[in-house]
Amino acid sequence: MPRVTPILRKGRKALENLGLVKILQSEIKHELSTTPFQDNQSGNLGDFKVDWDSLESQDVVLRRKCESGEEVAVSALLGQEMFAEGGIFPREVLMKVCVKKPGLNSVLQFDCGVSEKGIGGSQFHIYSAHYLHLTTTCPKPSAYRGPSFSDLDSDLQDALKGYLIAKGIGENLTNFLLLHLHKKELGQYVNWLQKLESLVLGKFD
Repeated sequence: MPRVTPILRKGRKALENLGLVKILQSEIKHELSTTPFQDNQSGNLGDFKVDWDSLESQDVVLRRKCESGEEVAVSALLGQEMFAEGGIFPREVLMKVCVKKPGLNSVLQFDCGVSEKGIGGSQFHIYSAHYLHLTTTCPKPSAYRGPSFSDLDSDLQDALKGYLIAKGIGENLTNFLLLHLHKKELGQYVNWLQKLESLVLGKFD
């Protein structure tokens, strides 16, 4: 059997790398050219300001201060795929909303989900609502955090959702979060592919 020389080994390795690079380049081109929400401009921040939006992290944090002195903080990141028929955005947004009254050491926290609604619209659902005391340690897993939101009286559910809407958690904001986080994930994925391509080519610094 002929011996595989170092030159042949290098040639075989180069061909393998070339095949991988072509696949990576094809995937990058596909992601940049076929994403349906790439040019979507729906939604806006309203009175919220961006407090955190690192290219290295998956989340975004927004804040606003109401005329009453209340502070509202929103943190959001993408959740699971929704598989909505005919939808543009494949994943829901997991959103936490915290409302702090001036002079108090407790905050109201709402755990919510944001999903697409119709064409160009969105909606949010509250999964849970509870309060946190900022001066205490993290509550034990067995601590009572309130009932399941779905078990609350429907009028109370509607009132709590209306409370959040009055604090600025409206459709403009949820539209913004859906679009921004999907675009952000796309950018991070493409950047990861490009770094992987550079690494295979030996150009990664």
